[in-house]
Amino acid sequence: MPEKELKYVASLNENLVESGTGDVYNIDATHEPEKLTGWAGFKDSFRRYDTTELDLDPNLTEVEKTAILTANSPLSRSLKNRHLQMIAIGGAIGTGLFVGSGSALRHGGPAGILIAWILVGSMIYATVQALGELAVTFPVSGAFVTYNIRFLDPSWGFAMAWNYGLQWMVVMPLELVAASITIKFWNTSVNSAAWVSIFYALIISINFFGVKGYGEAEFVFSIVKVTAVCGFIILGIVLICGGGPHGGYIGAQYWYHPGAFAHGFKGVCTVFVTAAFSFTGTELAGLAAAETRNPRKSLPKATKQVFWRITLFYVISLTLIGCLVPYTDKRLFSASSADASASPFVIAIKNGGIKGLPSVMNVVIMIAVLSVGNSCVFASSRTLAALGAAGLAPKLFNYIDKMGRPLVGIIIQCTFGALCFLGASSKEGTIFNWLLALTGLSTVFTWGSICLCHIRFRYALGKKGRDTGELAFTSQCGVIGSYYGLIMNLLILVAQFWVALFPLGGKPNASDFFSAYLAFPVIIVCYLGHKFWTKSWNTIYIKWEDMDIDTGRRELDLDVLRQELAEQKAYVASRPWWYRVYNFWC
Repeated sequence: MPEKELKYVASLNENLVESGTGDVYNIDATHEPEKLTGWAGFKDSFRRYDTTELDLDPNLTEVEKTAILTANSPLSRSLKNRHLQMIAIGGAIGTGLFVGSGSALRHGGPAGILIAWILVGSMIYATVQALGELAVTFPVSGAFVTYNIRFLDPSWGFAMAWNYGLQWMVVMPLELVAASITIKFWNTSVNSAAWVSIFYALIISINFFGVKGYGEAEFVFSIVKVTAVCGFIILGIVLICGGGPHGGYIGAQYWYHPGAFAHGFKGVCTVFVTAAFSFTGTELAGLAAAETRNPRKSLPKATKQVFWRITLFYVISLTLIGCLVPYTDKRLFSASSADASASPFVIAIKNGGIKGLPSVMNVVIMIAVLSVGNSCVFASSRTLAALGAAGLAPKLFNYIDKMGRPLVGIIIQCTFGALCFLGASSKEGTIFNWLLALTGLSTVFTWGSICLCHIRFRYALGKKGRDTGELAFTSQCGVIGSYYGLIMNLLILVAQFWVALFPLGGKPNASDFFSAYLAFPVIIVCYLGHKFWTKSWNTIYIKWEDMDIDTGRRELDLDVLRQELAEQKAYVASRPWWYRVYNFWC
């Protein structure tokens, strides 16, 4: 990092003080604004956060300016450890697991879904470990959206940021409609638009409370989802052993008849994409790092929780599903991917002869859907704010009010979310299928880029004569894990290309191909468009000597940090073996 920039960032950090609320960090502490209360205070909270001019050195490169602007974002830092833990544990438990696993079982069979989820889960674990290392070191606005610009290439960063933001903007109306469809489990007479309106107002209200509203909502949503999955695991074991009302030992009979695999190798490849979709949102804990009070303490724990989520909530529950529901069950062939009746969890409970519980499971599915809708507003608004700060979108997108809310980003997302009212249209199926096509592969590209960013960061760190001793948290998988994650993401893209070109049980056609692979040409257009606009054809990637590996750190005194880390390691080493094991995994 250039000396002029390091001094500049250090001077900013010296001036950062907490406001009276403990939420927003002010760059200029020389003037204490008069605190307003009541209606006046409510109105004033929507005004743009008043920061001093950063007065950036004109000699800084665009990448260096982006690093400084995102590192000094006035976003609220009010997420607590418990919020981040539950976002990490329950963030990815949604329709991909509860409903999407039904189509996965139909296409891959009980062995197919286990193979796909274990392989994708191992990739996710390596990816989140890499993200955890980067986010603890650089808890900046936009997180991995910004890392692409700093460690890979500004044009690729532009494409990835818009890819990620567009993904969540599109998913929100889809999830709101899905939530209304779950109501049909009990009532088909009320128009879906009525339920959509209620859910739409609920999501908007939650997010206008700022990041604290999002954190508290996710905390409650995640507790419900985690409790439901744990309860299902216990129930599933009882049913398999023959303890249900219908009685009779089930065991692994469905693995023998109709069989372990539904459509062989191609069926397993088809399940890969569904498995990847089910893990969407796992990266949100990293995105929330900039709004966490103490990411150095909270984020490593949240990152380690991913292993337990994958093992407990996915592998064990899907193993039980494969034993309780045959892949030939006609209810798995429901036309709607949001239909709760197509959920293998609901089918398994019905097959067990337990009354009342299917309705309870449907409530959980509805909460999971609303949780995803809530995450949509958080993810897209923060991504748009980071784009605005980086100059890759109109600067208005970086409008952050006095409560630390990216207000314009929230408004844009909520406006886009109004597409949910198309659910009342007779053409809603066609419209939503193509909207969903825009997001089909988005997370796969995002995860692959995170792994590549980690690889490039570690490479630059070594070439500059520095080591991991200055990092508060290092990936348990190391760089090897990031290479594995990158390769696995590429394999998923190859598998999806094959399945998109030659659909399972169908013939090659343009409609099926683009509905499954539309995200790829969108990313290419964004990438080439940025290259044309900036005329940066001579820059394919950022060289290691030009990488900024310091801006955004909250601990600039690396000697003090090394000493603190050494003391922490010595303390852990002095504790009993069981504590060391617990500390490693939790």
